[in-house]
Amino acid sequence: MHLLFATSIVPDGALASGYEIANAAIIAALRRAGARVTVIGFTWPGKPASDPQNTVVLGAVEVRTESASSLQKLAWVAMAMLSGLTFASVKLRVVSDSEVRAAVERAGPFDGYVLNSVQFAGAFEKLFGDRPSIFVAHNVEHRSAKENAAAAGGLFQRLLFRREARLLKAMEERLCRRARFVFTLAEEDRSALGVASDDRSAVLPLVTCAESPVQNETRRIDCDAALIGTWTWQPNRIGLDWFLENVVPHLKADFRIRVAGGLPSGVTSAHPGVEFAGRVPDAQAFVRSAAVIPLISTAGSGVQLKTIETFELGLPSVATSHSLRGIDHRPLNCVVTDDPVAFAGALEAAAADIRDVDGSAFHHRQVKALDAAISRGLKKLGSLRQEVFA
Repeated sequence: MHLLFATSIVPDGALASGYEIANAAIIAALRRAGARVTVIGFTWPGKPASDPQNTVVLGAVEVRTESASSLQKLAWVAMAMLSGLTFASVKLRVVSDSEVRAAVERAGPFDGYVLNSVQFAGAFEKLFGDRPSIFVAHNVEHRSAKENAAAAGGLFQRLLFRREARLLKAMEERLCRRARFVFTLAEEDRSALGVASDDRSAVLPLVTCAESPVQNETRRIDCDAALIGTWTWQPNRIGLDWFLENVVPHLKADFRIRVAGGLPSGVTSAHPGVEFAGRVPDAQAFVRSAAVIPLISTAGSGVQLKTIETFELGLPSVATSHSLRGIDHRPLNCVVTDDPVAFAGALEAAAADIRDVDGSAFHHRQVKALDAAISRGLKKLGSLRQEVFA
């Protein structure tokens, strides 16, 4: 079976975000199941595809809102309003439908499509109806947009997110209705997308690396707690704001917290132990240097890849219940609470008595469940394709 994996940004090997980590895990699982996978999409500027023989590159794009100029942001908004597309999808309209169609035809023939999230599928929605498709819903995007609207600080942003939510809801309904099978990254997302039947969908338990991470029994501890993430992504920002405003004030003054990753403007903390480290060269080494990992998600859908990585590494953690969405099993050294005072107390207790565990069992369990879910989806796609083209 030959599948075209249609995505906004093709893999470049860097795995710099949760989205890229998830894509790598899904593509690897499809190939383990015996599918030939060709990826189509865009690259980041200056970052070539990591697997050019099996990749169709449509060009290079810079779609990160936080690094765009005010003029570029206004241009995207204007284009979205005029085209009826979402803000996220209009950024990818740097090539025409005919150019994408020609690229697909040159790389084909294909047995089916894997439409990876809504951004690319929404930008070129009419092009992938000639073959059966699987839709991969990384998040319930319309729900995230509603949460973003509620958290927005200004009227313009609030109205823009409300528009995104309305358009995304209709788009997700269309993509799910047309898909032969839907993969989500969390169990609750199946119901939210209206595909809760086992005949229509399955959850993909993810991993952050192909092999189980090597456990390090002699970690060097440089701080009490460490957080790393793409904080410019609004659901992550909401969780970080919750942590800094509600949890951190209850921590002792000498409790040391390091926050890595790009930060939007306005993120500060009066706590003397909070350090904003910016981008770090080795994300895994960074989290290994902490006594405990706070898992602080309070908004968004899909799965938290940082939760999965923490469990794979066997590191102690304190998690909100929202951080565990899409996770069927948590290790013994993970404390779960949504109460800020209790969260702070659990962090201090974990940092005072560091208890790592072997994360290999969690990793193996995730891989086994991921492969089983992928197999179910491919069987459904294959059987329906036979019916359609018989």
